[in-house]
Amino acid sequence: MKKQVIVLSLGGSLIIPDNVDIGFLLKFKKIILRNTKKYKFVVVCGGGSIARKYIAALREAGMSEKLQSFSGISATRMNARFMTYLFSRDPGAGIPHTVETLKSYLKKEDVVFCGALEYKPNQTSDSTAASLASKFKTIFINLTNVAGLFTKNPKKYKDAKFISEITWKDFDKMANASKFAPGQHFVLDQSASKIIMKHKIPTYILGQNLKNLEKVLRGKKFRGTVIEG
Repeated sequence: MKKQVIVLSLGGSLIIPDNVDIGFLLKFKKIILRNTKKYKFVVVCGGGSIARKYIAALREAGMSEKLQSFSGISATRMNARFMTYLFSRDPGAGIPHTVETLKSYLKKEDVVFCGALEYKPNQTSDSTAASLASKFKTIFINLTNVAGLFTKNPKKYKDAKFISEITWKDFDKMANASKFAPGQHFVLDQSASKIIMKHKIPTYILGQNLKNLEKVLRGKKFRGTVIEG
């Protein structure tokens, strides 16, 4: 039986919020490997605090948004290479920088890590993940540092309300309520929102409780946000 490909965006804030969260990542590794009998995984890594520090420094120095984005892309790729090592893999050729390379890796491996692929304006690694989900005609799971989608940032506002379900169209309105900026904090970037809406990609936003990831993979009830319809 051919395995279904799952595209998963692993937020940089989960990989390295300040220091590397090795406890969380080892749990993540266990769940992913436990489910490789049924699935192949493409894990797109975010840049997290490292990317934001580089971006902030370049912004302060007056560098262009394009150069800020390049520094963010580099951070996502560094995190992806780290994750390959954590999964006991050493890709001599490096991590994939193109869709073609990623596909060739996926033929041999059950789990492939990458960062952002080729540079495109106004995109983060979220857009890479959404685009890959459309190419593989599969679901998109976004793991982030909040439990799902809220009416506003729950880390800043105590009155933020949790949203368990939302349509692609309504989510796109939320995503585009603010202008794109390299290193932004919203759960998915504006371009990713357009991609999942255009290609009607069922999208799941999950938090740090990895039991919910396992439940999604096994078709069970979970806590998180579903974007579809």
